[in-house]
Amino acid sequence: GRIRSGPSAGWMPLDVHQVTTFDPPARLFYFDAAMARLPVPGYHRFAGGEATMLVKALGLVPVAHDSGPAMARSETVTFLNDLALLAPATLLMPNIRWEAIDDRQARAVFTLGAHTIAATLVFDAEGRLADFWSDDRGKAEAGGTAHGLRWSTPVRAFRAFGPVTLMADAEARWHEPAGPYAYLELTLDAVRYNVSAP
Repeated sequence: GRIRSGPSAGWMPLDVHQVTTFDPPARLFYFDAAMARLPVPGYHRFAGGEATMLVKALGLVPVAHDSGPAMARSETVTFLNDLALLAPATLLMPNIRWEAIDDRQARAVFTLGAHTIAATLVFDAEGRLADFWSDDRGKAEAGGTAHGLRWSTPVRAFRAFGPVTLMADAEARWHEPAGPYAYLELTLDAVRYNVSAP
């Protein structure tokens, strides 16, 4: 995929490997990006109700770091988003309460540890998840985490991954006052379920 820091910033190529577990809930998101052809690896860790993020230029110099309750709340939203996009059967968990909106939309209220967040899931005519949005995910910025922005992940394409059909191509958007913009675009190469540790 590719990522950028703002609507007028240049795109950086991105390669992601993610491990998600449900018992206990955890999301480990490793990425390799490149800025001006220099490697910029990063790691998001969400486990035990806590979240951290660290990005290092050349793998040595920290250029972004975040942690704390605001980030844990944001990562709770991201965790629910991953379940919806990559493991939809998990949406039947008892800690997700569903509220019908209309024929194409439903609201999920998700409690995980100290955080309760809400998101709206939008479905297409074939019943596939077409979009996911939440107002509960803060945007990490210099000097802290900004709140009050909508975050969404519209799906651009689907394909079969073995016996399941999942999003094959999606983006993540911030809905700024000046208008929404995509800051992340990802194409899913492969997904594996119930992988045992070596």
